[in-house]
Amino acid sequence: MIPGPFSYHRPATLADAVKLLSTLGDEARPLAGGHSLVPMMKLRLATPEHLVDLHGIAGLKGVRRDGNKIVIGAMTTQHELLASDEIAKSLPILHETALLIADPQVRYRGTIGGNVANGDPGNDMPALMMTLGASYRLEGAGGAREVAAAEFYQGAYFTASEPGEILTAISIPAPAAGHGYAYEKLKRKVGDYATAAAAVVLTMSGGKVASCAIGLTNLHETPLLAADAAKAVIGTSLDQATLKKAAAAAEAIMSPAADARGPVEYRKHVGGIMVTRALQRAASRAK
Repeated sequence: MIPGPFSYHRPATLADAVKLLSTLGDEARPLAGGHSLVPMMKLRLATPEHLVDLHGIAGLKGVRRDGNKIVIGAMTTQHELLASDEIAKSLPILHETALLIADPQVRYRGTIGGNVANGDPGNDMPALMMTLGASYRLEGAGGAREVAAAEFYQGAYFTASEPGEILTAISIPAPAAGHGYAYEKLKRKVGDYATAAAAVVLTMSGGKVASCAIGLTNLHETPLLAADAAKAVIGTSLDQATLKKAAAAAEAIMSPAADARGPVEYRKHVGGIMVTRALQRAASRAK
């Protein structure tokens, strides 16, 4: 439970951090909240020779409105998301999801950038970002670029981020006024990763679903967008037959691992239940 030796760097600017990561190459890792990297280092599953701490860089924190988008700095903690009036007003599902991550001690330190950047299929924010149509700003030696969250995750712990790039901000289109939302998460105990979880954002018109997006957490090696399940509910009043059809469509794309959280069929079954519950609760909130 003791990490291997490493050199510690605390750059004051983003340019310095990018230069360090570019110069040090594969032996360097950026450090945000540390809740994923540090435990792996303690188990010697990760042995970076250099840690580049991002906490000294001004401008990587905060929540701001930019036109019809909400921009969140990557070093913004889960606790700061929960305290943000802008998040509570414009992105209440983000508030709801952050509250389900681990426990207060973790939320005080854990960052939204760290949660979405490392490609852990058990993290809650990636599927939610895909559901919300978010994009990530990546900055490296070659400049800055935007990558859609839906295109970022390519495998377990494997993303579209290039070596030396730092995820610096998340941009989320503001959902329509009166939208319904829900994040349903089944876990073994408080603070655990999801056995299965589902995010839903929808709008209603005339008692029927006008638009819908559904994201799935920890039910595949990457977060998933359940496009066919969302399509199945458009134009319906979410009757029982429609809910059953949507759950089945979502289950069809699930491929969870059999682990301590249960066998594959169980996790797919409860995944379908999370989708059903999230759809119902989102519809009850829509105006």
